Amino acid sequence: MNEVAVSHPVETRKHGFGRTAFRRVVPLLALCAAGCSAEMGRTINDTDISCLRKQMGSEIHTSFPLAANTCQRWTNHNTIFNQKSAKPIPLNLKGAPDLQAQAEEYSYTYTK
Repeated sequence: MNEVAVSHPVETRKHGFGRTAFRRVVPLLALCAAGCSAEMGRTINDTDISCLRKQMGSEIHTSFPLAANTCQRWTNHNTIFNQKSAKPIPLNLKGAPDLQAQAEEYSYTYTK
């Protein structure tokens, strides 16, 4: 007779969330949380006004030109494609006369 020996691992996984998964998820969660800080730049739901106010009101107190360069949108949707032909989209500063005055002072194009 032929016998087949089957071996089982001594320790089987009892929980679905192991140490390796935990080590992968924690840095991802930290990265997602860091994406909400003002120093990271423009977020998806920011308007031009909210982005400028967030940049200039952060702990760093960024100047208007630096904040505008961070918040500026481009015709190529801020991607690496068509960089040579991309043009800046004027900042939408409707309802923010203080930001409009600073945009005029530093020669940034904007919509009233």
